[in-house]
Amino acid sequence: MLLNRTGGMVIPFMTVYLTTVLGFETDEAGLVMSCFGVGALLGSVIGGWLTDKIGAFHVQFFTLLFTAPVFIILSFLHTVQEVCLAIFVLSLVNECFRPANSAAIASYAKKGNLTRAFSLNRMSINLGFSFGPALGGFLASISYSWLFYGNSITTFLTAVVFFLYFFRRKERNEAVEEADTDTSFTEEHEGSPYLDKWFLVFSFFCFLYACAFFQLLSILPMYYKEDLSFGQQQIGFILGFNGLFVVIMEMIVVQYAESKFNIYISIILGCLSLLIAYAWLLADHSMMSCYISMMFLSLSEILVLPFISTVAAKRSSEKKRGAYMGVNGLSISMAFIIMPYLATKLIKNYSYDHLWIINVIVLAIAVSGFLFTKKKMPLHEN
Repeated sequence: MLLNRTGGMVIPFMTVYLTTVLGFETDEAGLVMSCFGVGALLGSVIGGWLTDKIGAFHVQFFTLLFTAPVFIILSFLHTVQEVCLAIFVLSLVNECFRPANSAAIASYAKKGNLTRAFSLNRMSINLGFSFGPALGGFLASISYSWLFYGNSITTFLTAVVFFLYFFRRKERNEAVEEADTDTSFTEEHEGSPYLDKWFLVFSFFCFLYACAFFQLLSILPMYYKEDLSFGQQQIGFILGFNGLFVVIMEMIVVQYAESKFNIYISIILGCLSLLIAYAWLLADHSMMSCYISMMFLSLSEILVLPFISTVAAKRSSEKKRGAYMGVNGLSISMAFIIMPYLATKLIKNYSYDHLWIINVIVLAIAVSGFLFTKKKMPLHEN
C-alpha cells in the first residue's frame, strides 16, 4: 500500500490537469470526476462479489496489474468523451481492489485489533499519500506526462511485490468471530447487506460524509489553483500535509478513541472536525488557513474512515464480508458520482464559499444521522 500510494499522483491533480492542460471547463472537469465515481460504484459492487467468489488475493493482484496500463492510455487522450471513458475504466478496475483489501485485513486481524488493523493499513496509505502529491507537484511543474508514467510504473511494481509476498500465503491470525455480527439478522436474511435496512441507513450517512470529505481529491486542488492562485508545488505540499498528519497521528488518535469512545462517537467527532475544516475556509483564505483547515480535515479522516470500515466488518458474517465491504465502498463511490458534478456546477454559477456553506449543512445532517443510527444499530464492542 505504501508503494502504491506513493505513486498515486494522477487523481489528486486530475481536475487541475483537465482545466489547465486540456482546457476543459470547470463543469466538464466535474463530469469527468463523476464518471470516476460511476466506475468506482460498479467497482465496489463487483469487487465485493468477486472477493466472496474467488478470494481477496486474486482480486487485489489482478486489479493492480490491469490498472497500470490504463494510466498510460489516459495520458494520450484529449477529448471530454475519451477522458470520461478512460477514467471510468480506471476507477472501475481500481475500486475492485478496495473491498478485497478490506476483507483481507478483516481476515488477518486478531479479535480486538480490527480498527487498529484498518488504521495501520491506512497509515501506510497516507504515508504514501504524503509523498505522492508532493512528488506529483514537482513532476507536474516539469510535465504532466511524468505523472501518468510514474503512476503506471509504481502500480505495476506494487502488483509484482504483492504477488511475491502473498502468493499462497496463509492467513496467520484469527478471523473476526461470528459473535461480532448481528446473528439474528444473518440467520433471517443470509447476511445480505442489501437487505440490512439499518446498515443501509448507516451507509447513506456515510455517503453524506463522503460527499464532503472526498472533495479533497477533486475540488480542493482546483480551489487552491483557481481561487487562491497557488502553484503546483504549493498544492502538492498542502495535500501532502494531509498524508503526513494522518501518518503521525492516526494510530495515537485511534487507540485513544477506542479506549475513550464507542465507534459511533468517534465517527460523530470526525464529522464535526470536517465541518470545522470547511467553516475555517469560509473565515479566511490565507495559506496558513488552508493548512489549518487541512489539519481538521485530516483529523476527521482519522476518526471516521477506519471506524466505518469496522462497522461494516462487525455487521457482516465471514461469508458475506466482501459484500458488506462492497456496500461500504458503494457509499463512497456514490459521492464520487454526484458531488463532483454538482459541486463544479455550483462553483461555476456561484462561488467556492457557497460550496463550503453547503458542506457544513450536509455534515450537520450527517452528525444527526449517525446519532440516530447509534440508537437503532448498536454494535458489539471488543
